Amino acid sequence: MYTYDLIAIGSGPAGRRAAIQAAKLEKKVLVVEQGRRVGGVSVHTGTIPSKTLRETALNLTGWRERGFYGRSYRVKQEISADDLRRRLLITLDHEVEVLEHQFARNRVQQVRGRATFIDANMLEIAKSDGETLRVTAASVLLAVGTRPYRPAHIPFDGRYVIDSDELLEMKEVPRSLVVVGAGVIGIEYATIFSALDTQVTVVEPRETMLDFIDKEIVEDFAYQLRDRNMKLIFGQTVETVERDAQAGKCRVTLKSGRILQAEMVLFAAGRVGATDTLNLAAAGLEADSRGRLKVDPETFQTAVPHIYAAGDVIGFPSLASTSMEQGRIAARHAVGVPASEPPQFFPYGIYAVPEISTCGLTEEEVIQRSIPYETGIAHFRETSRGHIMGLDTGLLKMIFSLKTRRLLGVHIVGEGATELVHIGQAVLNLKGTVEYFVENTFNYPTLAEAYKIAGLDAWNRMGEGPKEAPVATSQPLDKTPGLTPAETEAAPEARKAANI
Repeated sequence: MYTYDLIAIGSGPAGRRAAIQAAKLEKKVLVVEQGRRVGGVSVHTGTIPSKTLRETALNLTGWRERGFYGRSYRVKQEISADDLRRRLLITLDHEVEVLEHQFARNRVQQVRGRATFIDANMLEIAKSDGETLRVTAASVLLAVGTRPYRPAHIPFDGRYVIDSDELLEMKEVPRSLVVVGAGVIGIEYATIFSALDTQVTVVEPRETMLDFIDKEIVEDFAYQLRDRNMKLIFGQTVETVERDAQAGKCRVTLKSGRILQAEMVLFAAGRVGATDTLNLAAAGLEADSRGRLKVDPETFQTAVPHIYAAGDVIGFPSLASTSMEQGRIAARHAVGVPASEPPQFFPYGIYAVPEISTCGLTEEEVIQRSIPYETGIAHFRETSRGHIMGLDTGLLKMIFSLKTRRLLGVHIVGEGATELVHIGQAVLNLKGTVEYFVENTFNYPTLAEAYKIAGLDAWNRMGEGPKEAPVATSQPLDKTPGLTPAETEAAPEARKAANI
């Protein structure tokens, strides 16, 4: 009846994972990608480029060795934009090659072009070669991702006043930079350029940043940024941005009247769903003011049951890792195959300098739910590996239930945080207790030893538990570890909807 069993619009993490999953289930699949190459935002302007840029900056500046050799230590004295881009291009070529091979071996069909709905089951594709193609599908997955929010009053010029996509095409590394927006993207790029010895100022209209991260971790993070002379301006909004070509500076005027000057301005205050060209109305759908789509958090179905959406286009958490899982679950559901529920606890990684990663409940959420708890803290400088690496910063924090002794949350800021968090994630989802960290052996010397130090820190105040581990209840794994069913139901609606 239909040309395809599933059409995925977009080849980013959600689209490609959905397509491959459906193809492995022997379904006929088409991926529509309007970009020149497969991979979507994740490969070309988002996840992979920003993390590659970060790694390149840390390597060329000798950032990780400065604990021993001083702040003036550099591997390369003069670092150009071409130096940063060279590694990026190699990485992107490799990523695209891997994706093309995955599609080929799984017999996923591809077409380059822009898709629009004719009706709920029919799409018209304006191909890159000028040809127009009409196809039908039993199910459609919208995985179109997002693009930077570009308000009309900001004079973007692609060189001096730029968004996060344009930053990857910069001609030179600026000596000074104003970053508008202290969200994940803004903070990642701000700290990367700070590591390159660019003078960075961050402007954020809210009074705080990264509100979904444990407050103690954010405070430690902010202290580290200010300690290296980054300026963090909270509670102020940008009134105007102007370019003074004669002075070679950008002039940023805040509503308070304060004026900031820098060689470059990066506007990173949010993103919008790339849904405006899809003709959603023809399919019976409507996006919100930021171009995002509302879905069932378990099946990822939109208001039209056979049309699914996954990835950044559905909003928080907007991670490549969660997008992949959303795409896989949506594809299985779309082709009528049983699918597991989305994981309630997954790691959130912020690839700033230093890294932040978190999984589970924050201390603020534990207090909000009136759960008796204890925390354990370990500083990386307390580990032998930390001394070997020359680390004088870095913090690992764990939160335990006093009632069940189970781990409720793990929060890390510092070198390797996005790798280390997976130990805590496993213990959290397997309902492990503080005794796991106290009684088990960790490789020595490693940064992972911080888990034992933090576990002992909590255990010393909690006191010795029962001789035998608490008997596992019949409560499903997707319920909050250490909480009663009533406490679980008290979870804030926003977090429940986001499945974290």
